[in-house]
Amino acid sequence: MWLARQGLPYSRSQIRRRIEEGEVRVGGQPAKPSRKLRARDRVSFAPPPPVSTEDRPEDIPLTILYEDAHLIVIDKPAGMVVHPATSHQGGTLVNALLHQCGDSLTGVGGERRPGIVHRLDKDTSGVMVVAKDEPTLVALQAQFHAHTLTRRYLALVEGVVAEQGTHRSKYGRDPRDRKKFSSRVTVGKRAVTQLEGEGAATGRHAGRGAARDRAHAPESASTSATAGHPLVGDPVYGHVPRDPLLKRVAAALGRQALHAEVLGLEHPATGRYLEWSTRPPADLQAALNALRAGQ
Repeated sequence: MWLARQGLPYSRSQIRRRIEEGEVRVGGQPAKPSRKLRARDRVSFAPPPPVSTEDRPEDIPLTILYEDAHLIVIDKPAGMVVHPATSHQGGTLVNALLHQCGDSLTGVGGERRPGIVHRLDKDTSGVMVVAKDEPTLVALQAQFHAHTLTRRYLALVEGVVAEQGTHRSKYGRDPRDRKKFSSRVTVGKRAVTQLEGEGAATGRHAGRGAARDRAHAPESASTSATAGHPLVGDPVYGHVPRDPLLKRVAAALGRQALHAEVLGLEHPATGRYLEWSTRPPADLQAALNALRAGQ
């Protein structure tokens, strides 16, 4: 990569990301990472100005399901970004947690992701656990890595879902699109997706279904799509539904239909098994009701 040899203060992966973000141009046109330069090509690079990495506490209301000296469990609303990034400097879950937990999160797991054990996408709602100290963070990350937790998602998916089925695959970065996850990999992490059809919504209308998706993967949207049932309203792995009712439901919802409804784990300090569950938010429940009613 030509830019990587120009002495810039970026790694190869960072330069690739800058190219994918449209900050590198060749001849005035956005470049691609695979672009090969020719003699007399004019290359321009306009990285964004540096931003502060100091995240500030913000008084953002949180729905707290459990809290003690070691961890906090919250019901994350849809629309909330988990941690700050270039495009979201404030209003994130991290900003809210810094206000709620104070200095207890300082230095736990890194500056921009203090205490974050796992994440949910911006438009995914539901149960999340956050560590308040380094030993708890490490122990919880180990449970996620070993797939010893209980995780259950409520999702509206396309296609008539069988009463119960299991889809096993590997997942990793899509070789054609590094912003996506894919099962089209030879080496990757294990993904297990168990789908259970909701009788009131499946079978009655062809091409519709509600499912509880237990996915041992960071993006249950990608594993559901791999299993043949893309999430309703998912802008990355889904598509505009052909079915008129499902299309109206997706438009009314305005986001991917995914809710992390159950999380169970072994408390790192006490060894006790704890489990939390939340009901789907009003918009997702309304979408489910519309499908069940067929209107």
